[in-house]
Amino acid sequence: MMTREGRYPVAYAAAITASAAIIGPIIPPSIPMVIYALVSDASIGYLFLGGVIPGLMLGVAFMIMNSVIARRRNYPVEPPVPLRDVPKVTVSAFPALLLPFILLFGIYGGVMTPTEGAAAAAAYALLAAALIYRALTPRQLYDVLLASAKSTTSVGMLIAGALVFNYVVTVENIPASVAHFMSGFHVSPIGYLLLVNAILLVLGCLLEGTTILLVIVPIMIPTAKALGIDLVHFGVVVVLNIMIGLLTPPFGLLLFVVANMTKQPLAVIVRECAPFIFAAVVVLAICTFVPDTILWLPRLLGYKG
Repeated sequence: MMTREGRYPVAYAAAITASAAIIGPIIPPSIPMVIYALVSDASIGYLFLGGVIPGLMLGVAFMIMNSVIARRRNYPVEPPVPLRDVPKVTVSAFPALLLPFILLFGIYGGVMTPTEGAAAAAAYALLAAALIYRALTPRQLYDVLLASAKSTTSVGMLIAGALVFNYVVTVENIPASVAHFMSGFHVSPIGYLLLVNAILLVLGCLLEGTTILLVIVPIMIPTAKALGIDLVHFGVVVVLNIMIGLLTPPFGLLLFVVANMTKQPLAVIVRECAPFIFAAVVVLAICTFVPDTILWLPRLLGYKG
């Protein structure tokens, strides 16, 4: 739709799509935050709450960046939606808009665990796509289930390998050694967070996010605890770093996905993504230096950290 009738160039539309995709795992529900909770014992619910404001900040930053670029390049502007059409559009979108409400109400209302909520949300999405919107054929359903099985298997193998690695790390007492090594440098909490940001941004260029969460982050957590860094704050900062890594070359996963979808050269998409990567790094810096951007909402709802 963005490229229809020459509205946006294909590469720029791909860059917007890839950049916007990193907001999803920041605003709850978030699979990376669930994985982080698994390795850190932090509260999943408070991690979800901590991601709300950073996710909204990312959205605002990307909208500002898109507005600036669109004005400079003189992209066409869509006519406003007439007010009389808003009720019709809202009714049409209502079944889809119910999905996050069902998921979040189920989790925060104590009805479901996050895992059960994910299963319920997947079941509802399947029913909505097949019965309400009639957008899912039997062949498409088979392809979706096959892709899901492949993805689950690969993640399961990765988790199994990571647990073995974590066992070795624990037996060899590597976290304590790293913490002792870092204490020799008298690093402040902010200094340590900046170091973690630098390491994760570099690793995000080279490794897949789940690998970083399961293999690298557990080594960093004990030092964060020793320095008095809140684990919810630390977790959201970690997830922000990993999401930015999905956009950074040479191995940013989202770059390859949109390049394959649009058949555009990877270098062109990277160039178009650069302003959005810059905006995301600015949001990351704000969240690093101002913990309340993450912790304000969890504390408002009872978090004692």
